[in-house]
Amino acid sequence: MGFGDELAGIKRMAIERRGAEVIATYERGIDELRAAGIAGRALAAGDAMPNFELPDAHGRTVRSADLIAGGPLIVTFYRGGWCPYCNLELRAYQAAIGRIRQAGAAVVAISPELPDRSLATAAKNELAFDVLSDPGNGVARRFGLVFRLSDELVDIYRRNGNDLERHNGDGSWELPIPGTFLVDRTGRIALADVDPDYSRRLDPAEVLGALEKLG
Repeated sequence: MGFGDELAGIKRMAIERRGAEVIATYERGIDELRAAGIAGRALAAGDAMPNFELPDAHGRTVRSADLIAGGPLIVTFYRGGWCPYCNLELRAYQAAIGRIRQAGAAVVAISPELPDRSLATAAKNELAFDVLSDPGNGVARRFGLVFRLSDELVDIYRRNGNDLERHNGDGSWELPIPGTFLVDRTGRIALADVDPDYSRRLDPAEVLGALEKLG
């Protein structure tokens, strides 16, 4: 089963579990983000990656400048460890970590969750790469990815037990739209993929193919 098939399987289960009314609310939220043009305002191929310093799951500071000094970098923004699509994507990068390192690159995953939640996500998915905490979505905002959930969606998230106030340590109810960026050795973005539809993710195999072409 391929990556796309696994994503589709998660979506089918979500429809069965949540019901048509809830799914329709999710879809309205996606449509509103598309209409607002959020993806068009995000960083794209050819842009310079903003420098950042963020704590990892153990509270240690990770600097983008140090990572880029070692070679190309894959940066993927995810919503949180409560998101099954995000966990699938993170596991796919873990499965490819050997080839990523062989290409001289590193990968980091960034979410607004607090470091202890990032630690739980890394442990659950057995991740051997940095999982970083972006408090207040400060870095995600510089990438152009941040939006606030509608009040209707906030209610649904709370009913589902996804308490972002507790997970993220603030009451903003903001999230990044999922985004993946391949950054070359000069700090320039070579590949970017962002989409308001949280159920759609760029296949890590495609990112790996682009990475191996960087040379």
